[in-house]
Amino acid sequence: QVQLVESGGGLVQTGGSLRLSCAASGRTFNDYVMGWFRQAPGKEREFVAAIRWSSTTTYYADSVRGRFTISRDNAKNKVYLQMNSLKPEDTAVYYCAARFGAVIITTREAYQTWGQGTQVTVSA
Repeated sequence: QVQLVESGGGLVQTGGSLRLSCAASGRTFNDYVMGWFRQAPGKEREFVAAIRWSSTTTYYADSVRGRFTISRDNAKNKVYLQMNSLKPEDTAVYYCAARFGAVIITTREAYQTWGQGTQVTVSA
């Protein structure tokens, strides 16, 4: 079975950086899209970024484009989210998700497998 485990969250000051990691296991992921979502208290879970496992195609939410970078390491079966210039509004639980297919979709219902989440807190 597919498993996703996130790590790398923490507390950082405004303007700081964090790198989240997502370790994927249970199968090969060549036919998958890997995504990052986030959920702040009292808000819906929202799309952050996604990458096709078999290519360099990426897509970002407008709110993070230019500050966040998604990447993957096929040899390690890991996906990363490098977050720079962090803002208090980036505070949320960040989730890694996997979607079978080649098309990047930004709605959470399109993703079949989810990690447990990792907390990111940005202090003002």
